[in-house]
Amino acid sequence: MAILNNRLTPEEYAENFSDIHPPFDKKEAALVEANRCLFCYDAPCMKSCPTSIDVPKFIKQITTENIKGSAHTIFQSNIFGGGCSRVCPVEKLCEGSCVYNLMHEDPIPIAKLQRYATDKAIKEKWQLFERKPSTGKKVAIVGAGPAGLSCAHVLSREGIDVTVFEKESKGGGLMTYGIAAYKVTPEFCQDEVDFITSLGGIAIEYNKELGKDLSLAELRVQYDAVFLGIGVGLARQLQIPGEELEGVVDAIEFIYNLRSKTFNQIAVGDKVAVIGLGMTAIDAATQAKRLGASEVTIVYRRTQDEMPCTQVELDLAKLDGCNIKWLAAPKEVIGANGKVSALVCREMELGVPDASGRRSPVDTGKSFSLAVDMIIKAAGQMPFKELVDGSDLQNSNGKIVVKNNDTNIDGVFAGGDCVNGGKEVVDAVQAGKDGAAAILSYLKLNKVDAKTVNGVEHTIVAS
Repeated sequence: MAILNNRLTPEEYAENFSDIHPPFDKKEAALVEANRCLFCYDAPCMKSCPTSIDVPKFIKQITTENIKGSAHTIFQSNIFGGGCSRVCPVEKLCEGSCVYNLMHEDPIPIAKLQRYATDKAIKEKWQLFERKPSTGKKVAIVGAGPAGLSCAHVLSREGIDVTVFEKESKGGGLMTYGIAAYKVTPEFCQDEVDFITSLGGIAIEYNKELGKDLSLAELRVQYDAVFLGIGVGLARQLQIPGEELEGVVDAIEFIYNLRSKTFNQIAVGDKVAVIGLGMTAIDAATQAKRLGASEVTIVYRRTQDEMPCTQVELDLAKLDGCNIKWLAAPKEVIGANGKVSALVCREMELGVPDASGRRSPVDTGKSFSLAVDMIIKAAGQMPFKELVDGSDLQNSNGKIVVKNNDTNIDGVFAGGDCVNGGKEVVDAVQAGKDGAAAILSYLKLNKVDAKTVNGVEHTIVAS
């Protein structure tokens, strides 16, 4: 595998990694789109948002040019509303539920309108919330990602002093380290973290890792409650021969390097294979192409009907020139002089449906080879099983087991990817809100009501 230093010019890197979903360039364009909204009663877009943003309300506020009110409406439900406007799979959430789809017309560009309001708020550092007087209570949060900071913001608003412990040198979690650079820039991620913490009462201690620099037992003694938002981050191994060869990397590490180094410092092959077809796989594949790889092939063991990524993401990969090998599973990595030279794949077919109705891939006995000099593993992520086992937390294969965000340890709560195994950023934000509500109830500081959205009960903190 070669390090393609200066394969592209600085101008080409800038173009390849520029904002893939640029904002409205004029106020008038935003107003035109906002005024298309039908402001539906019992709006399906709001129901499909995991954080229950009042979409018709914030769009109506845009039509009256009440941008500050619009931003408040968004942030009240989702303090990561700026980031989510860039990375949410809106085509299967709010925009996918827009009634205009039923009329075979373009849905309201909800994400773009959300960005219109939130960008202005973050850029101009609007103070949209006030803290209640201090309660004297202290809560520790482990993880400065969407779940942790969402939880921190709700608690701080209620007068609780929060200390967030983060193992990295920057906050934002997945937003900062795990998403394609052309979707959200590191600079924006820092601005978003600063905006969230500007409320006050939230201190972040960086380079502090649970199980290494601090222990759960210590936090329980020092704080009135603890929330774990540690996420997931261990790449699932392929368990095939040759996986240890130079040139086989995991997508998490690949994207992490992209977010923390300059583009011409990133090691990328000329011919790259990406294993998997989730959002992380797409991000890895498209970015490898944009870094200068001449050929990128995505290998997926099922068909397009079963793919975990969205159609929008798949189309992006295709537009970038990525190839897709359907019904193919990695069998063996071939090497020369300790480096990757080829990937042998098995041809698959889908078997009979299981109890859930999903058909599992079955080996046909046939195989083929791809000549590659780099393989990026994006076949899923695993929880930090050793970490949670060492903390006596009840878990299921590393995923922390909770009931209403309570763990089996008194005063310890958890939410986000470390509980669900890995979902969207917006799901983590809601998990943080739910965790904050559970903590407030535990500390007997606030009344907590319940709201059911799409059959799922969400906790709402009364303010």
